Amino acid sequence: MSTTTSPATPAAAPETPAAPRSNQIMREILGGSAAISVLAVVLALVAGGILIILTDERVAETSGYFFARPGDTLGAAWQAVSGAYTALFRGSVFNYETDRGFAIAIRPLLETLTFATPLIAAGLGVALAFRVGLFNIGGRGQMLIAAAAAGYVGAYIPMPPVLHLVVALVVGIIGGALWGGIVGLLKARTGAHEVIVTIMLNYIAFYLVSFLLRTPGALQAPGQNNPKSGPILESAQYPSLLGPQYNLDLGFILVIVATIYVWYLLNRSAMGFQFRAVGENPHAAQVAGINVKSVYVKVMLIAGALVGLAGVQQVLGTFTGGFAAGLDAGIGFDAITVALLGRSKPWGVFFAGILFGALKAGSFTMQSAEGIPVDIVLVVQSFIVLFIAAPPLVRAIFRLPTPDGSFQWRAPKLARKAEVSK
Repeated sequence: MSTTTSPATPAAAPETPAAPRSNQIMREILGGSAAISVLAVVLALVAGGILIILTDERVAETSGYFFARPGDTLGAAWQAVSGAYTALFRGSVFNYETDRGFAIAIRPLLETLTFATPLIAAGLGVALAFRVGLFNIGGRGQMLIAAAAAGYVGAYIPMPPVLHLVVALVVGIIGGALWGGIVGLLKARTGAHEVIVTIMLNYIAFYLVSFLLRTPGALQAPGQNNPKSGPILESAQYPSLLGPQYNLDLGFILVIVATIYVWYLLNRSAMGFQFRAVGENPHAAQVAGINVKSVYVKVMLIAGALVGLAGVQQVLGTFTGGFAAGLDAGIGFDAITVALLGRSKPWGVFFAGILFGALKAGSFTMQSAEGIPVDIVLVVQSFIVLFIAAPPLVRAIFRLPTPDGSFQWRAPKLARKAEVSK
């Protein structure tokens, strides 16, 4: 009688222990958007330093005998870069070389906030449109229309002090909102691409405001031939926050309020949920019952109002002696960079605007103290956009991990209870 033996059951493979949650959190932080933004700025500053070295006269002179005395070239390169960025710090944060007291030494920081104020407002408008999937590059036109509306009220319609400021501010914001709302309406009703529409509206706004500034009885100041408006009445000007020795005014408080509003709108309101849903997938949002066309109109109205706030800032806070057609000073396009650096998040845009305000404020000190062209700052801004638009490049340079899209920052409720029970 033969006996059969059953084959041995293979041993189960040992389970791989899950990685600690702290490691997963660190991976998300190092590979996340915030780290990419910071490192993009670092890389842009490094690229700017290389350009400073290549354009410095002392470096060019010492490089002629580099192989004989390389230390001279390296020392000149270090002095050029360190001198430029030290001057940038003195001109944008704190002037530690002055002997006129703390009030003068801290003035560069307040100048940074002053330059950042319209950038933040316009950046919020661009970022809000980004969150809905719209590319709002009509900041220039929205700023000009808002500035023209607020400037007309502020210069030619006398009112009591507080009321005058409020009316000029509201009228300017409404002007920017209506100019942005045209884009949303055309997008919703005709399907017109917002990029084409905003570009065309920029030209229309520029030439319309230029015409009004050359027309007596419209925006042109009485008794002059220059295309410039009359001075803003004192009752409609933004009051200074810290006294007449500083340029920081009420506009900075308004952009803080605007940042809080956009954060609440996107993260705590039903309208914000609709905005984010349409931004993720407009077809799925429409199937879920969201009126996508209505969302396009609403978001462009709000975005235009936010960008319009930047135009009002230029008229009632910066160019109170009268404004010309070039008052936007490139802010409408710089706002796109600010929104990209801030990852279209309200507080990210806020701090990105402060960074760009610092670059603009410090560039003048770089030029006057070290002879560095202001264009170097524009190159740094361009490199920031380049690296922000290429996160895999930044991760490859710094060997950062790729974040896990399914990672949850807060563990599910059942998992937390099980952890507590252990």
